[in-house]
Amino acid sequence: MKKIRIGMVCPYGWDTPGGVQTHIKDLADHLIEEGHYVSVLTPVSDDSAKIADYVVNAGKPISIPVNGSVAKILFGPVASSRAKQWIASEDFDLLHLHEPAIPSLSLLACSAAEGPLVGTFHVSTQKKKAIYAIGPILEPIVEKLTARIAVSELARSTLKDHFDTDAVVIPNGIDGQRYANAKISTDYSGGHTVGFIGRFEESRKGLQVLLDSLAIVSRFIPDVVYLIAGPGDSESYLKDLNPQLQSRVKFLGLLTDDEKMSFLKTVQIYVAPNTGSESFGIILTEALSSGTAVVASDIPAFKAVLENGAAGDLFKNGDSADLAKVLVALLRDDERRKKLAENGKLSAQKYDWQVVAEQIEHVYEMAIASGDKVRLSSENRFWSRR
Repeated sequence: MKKIRIGMVCPYGWDTPGGVQTHIKDLADHLIEEGHYVSVLTPVSDDSAKIADYVVNAGKPISIPVNGSVAKILFGPVASSRAKQWIASEDFDLLHLHEPAIPSLSLLACSAAEGPLVGTFHVSTQKKKAIYAIGPILEPIVEKLTARIAVSELARSTLKDHFDTDAVVIPNGIDGQRYANAKISTDYSGGHTVGFIGRFEESRKGLQVLLDSLAIVSRFIPDVVYLIAGPGDSESYLKDLNPQLQSRVKFLGLLTDDEKMSFLKTVQIYVAPNTGSESFGIILTEALSSGTAVVASDIPAFKAVLENGAAGDLFKNGDSADLAKVLVALLRDDERRKKLAENGKLSAQKYDWQVVAEQIEHVYEMAIASGDKVRLSSENRFWSRR
């Protein structure tokens, strides 16, 4: 593919942990390494936060509840003006807009621009009346897109259900070699270790389901340790835990990227007990690439990533007793745990950036085939208001 100038828009706060932000950062890094020019427009919560040279700070986001979580997004007239200035000041061959159908910078940029526009849809939601109510407003924006990508079949179904349009499915990518080559750390070893990473104060991440399994697991695996990483207040969880079990749980706080990779490489089992509202599950692919055995709830997104149990074990969603049964069996059987980890690592190869980025670049080539450049739409051009 020829070298092009790409404008990418991230809808969520850049300095807030999240799968979409990670995906955009890694994609931008990969494209830059290949020689493309990339500029990312995004909200940034902390003005003092260290950001890459290719990141353009559009302003501070606000927190709103979305899909069972809290999203930090930026919207409104000021954000719209900044998006237009960014588009006008760059000579982009293509805009890549992530989540252009939610109130965000991506929606504003899509509304303001013309030319080759690619949209990636990450979210999976059930049919909602609120979405249908504003559908007529959003549909013209979605229809402007030259090409559409969904990160999973679930995200694709959401797009089809809400906007009656289709997308090519390209999963989130990861740098598989970095996870495979991560260093084993003594900080995360000792005894039988079970790991979890996530914003655990969000109930849908399922930490309580995992903690509720500990009473059973520790009865059969006395040296088991649950290692919990991620942002949140651990005190509320510890105070509700049986005092005799508290030494079996360690909260590690927010990990750096290198610490996260070592964590996933070191723990014997990684558990994703999420209860719903997931369209993909990039943390699963990262754990699989690390060569770690994975156990996850049987929600549709995780079943898809784990190939219905071939690449990782599944337990009944929300059922801590069933989770305990799966964990005990896997912790007791070293050979099976090793085999499951090998299957998962092999399965994860299809999520490597070398594979995923090539698919995205094929979409880019189709989008720019007309030879048009990105420009402000006629009603948004500054000179049209004179």
